[in-house]
Amino acid sequence: MNLPYSNNLPVNKLAAVFSSTSATYKFYWFLAILELVEKDIFYIEKKKIFSKMISNSWYTINYFQVSFGKQDLIQDSVRTILEIENITINENKDIINAILENTTKIDTLKILNHFDKNVPHWFISSWFSGNRKDIYSLSQNFDHGCLYRLEKDHIEINPIWISYLKLNSKILKDFCYWNLSLFLQKRNPNVPDIPNKICRTLGRNSLLKQMNEYWKIVFIELGAIDCIFTNKKLIFEEKKYALDHFVPHAFVSHDLIWNLIPIDKTFNSSKSDKLPLLDKYFDKFYILQETAYEIVKSYNPKNKYLEEYLNIFPDLDSRSGFDYLQYKETIQPLITIASNNGFSYMKG
Repeated sequence: MNLPYSNNLPVNKLAAVFSSTSATYKFYWFLAILELVEKDIFYIEKKKIFSKMISNSWYTINYFQVSFGKQDLIQDSVRTILEIENITINENKDIINAILENTTKIDTLKILNHFDKNVPHWFISSWFSGNRKDIYSLSQNFDHGCLYRLEKDHIEINPIWISYLKLNSKILKDFCYWNLSLFLQKRNPNVPDIPNKICRTLGRNSLLKQMNEYWKIVFIELGAIDCIFTNKKLIFEEKKYALDHFVPHAFVSHDLIWNLIPIDKTFNSSKSDKLPLLDKYFDKFYILQETAYEIVKSYNPKNKYLEEYLNIFPDLDSRSGFDYLQYKETIQPLITIASNNGFSYMKG
């Protein structure tokens, strides 16, 4: 993916910024700048940019547990700020920005100011040669058409770049997200759906259709479903159940029916994004899923959710059918990789 061309601007210099990256700083720095330029802010306080770097990576690190690699300090910074500022994992990004921009806590300020050591001047180093002091000095007159001027606590966007940044903001952000996805996928080769874990919010799709068009059929046929975790009988009309992602949504990042089961609503709240113990719960999960599949298939062979099982069982209609080992061999690696990425197991 290439940057939009311009006859009058050294776009090649901007592209060169991303030609070699060993950490995510450049991506989050530029994304923050683009968001602020979209709001017609061209004289930008560095603290505002550093705050956005944290908030833009907040969900990727805290909720989706994507690893940024050992060289990247953003990950440690985000997790430390989570504790210092007592911010919730699912806090709104605008609120996170407001908290960080107005914080007076010394430890948080140290973390934010740490980014000032290298990020602002190295980002425009493709326009200049020299050390930090040299680049600060050379940027003052926007030499070589550099993107911005560096000051102690601010940057000022070069006026010749403003129109380009505003007109191409979406493409430039997509460029960042695309390259950030490639960067993080190399460091998380077995983690699914990296792109959606970078640029999405925590808004979750409703599971009402899966409940009404699939699991309701099972409830009606069985009369009640036993929660695999608490053994409580769940009755459709009582509404004391919730559809649960057996492997946490924060890891798989999808709502496919083969990973969804109704469980006790109260337990679902406490389970949150914890991993189930397979030795204890997989057999119950498998039996419930197989039973549900057979019931729905008998009721309506063309039910669209039946097709989602083909991800696991490509030959679902063959003799092997709803194979126990094939199912477990799909779930087991997901649980293991999620655990390796920081997701914790349920107790007992």
